[in-house]
Amino acid sequence: MIAEESTAWPKVTGNVVENGLNFSYKWNMGWMHDFLDYMKLDPYFRKDNHNKMTFAMSYNYSEKYILVLSHDEVVHLKCSMLNKMPGLGIDKYRNLMCGYAFMMGHPGKKLLFMGGEFGQLREWSEKRQLDWELLDEPFHADLHNFVKELNRLYLKYPAMYQMDDQPEGFEWINADDAFRNIFSFVRHGKTGRNNLLFVINFSPMERADYRVGVPKKKKYTLILDSSEERFGGSGKERPTVYTAQKQPCDNRDFSFAYPLEPYGVAVFKF
Repeated sequence: MIAEESTAWPKVTGNVVENGLNFSYKWNMGWMHDFLDYMKLDPYFRKDNHNKMTFAMSYNYSEKYILVLSHDEVVHLKCSMLNKMPGLGIDKYRNLMCGYAFMMGHPGKKLLFMGGEFGQLREWSEKRQLDWELLDEPFHADLHNFVKELNRLYLKYPAMYQMDDQPEGFEWINADDAFRNIFSFVRHGKTGRNNLLFVINFSPMERADYRVGVPKKKKYTLILDSSEERFGGSGKERPTVYTAQKQPCDNRDFSFAYPLEPYGVAVFKF
């Protein structure tokens, strides 16, 4: 049972015994507004709005949240998800892939309104069906494949959902790389196995020698790479396993370097 609630009323998902309302989840409207405000910006201006993507973690554990991109956001001249994105051509699709990867990795359950998964161009209307024919066009098919892969990873790796409302389930690696528009964080599972490291580049700049700090001296296996051809990327071959080195980065003792493409998304398991 989900509360479509936009105020700061406390304990919406709290236990009745503790004067809570006992809803299963609460819509995270704050996250949604901040997320869309950031995603609509030209990457040049994102560095001054970096906090919009990090602020939700400051209150994440006050409720059990669901992250919502609902029908309300694609009607009444608000544009479709794809047409909210800055840039022209493929940039819009690459931006949206970054946004969906961030959403899927961020703590909280997920709600994505139909059509968003393949880049519906028109606003939604109850008077017509979705424009399914867009799936025959390369950019739309690439986006669709990317969302399918995100869903597959979500099902396969419990770290993506097991501890959404527990501080132990999430760890920022670098929440402050505003100048380069890059976010990196870890989702932890209960068993300590198959934890996931997310690195997302929200800029059109390539970072050929991007170095990311890591929690442990382990091997990190690349399980999602937005540069693959099936996602409309460059298709450039790269290693799938990276070994952390004793080199400080992001206030960590260990790190490894990875070539991060423009609007690049990389997810590693360890």
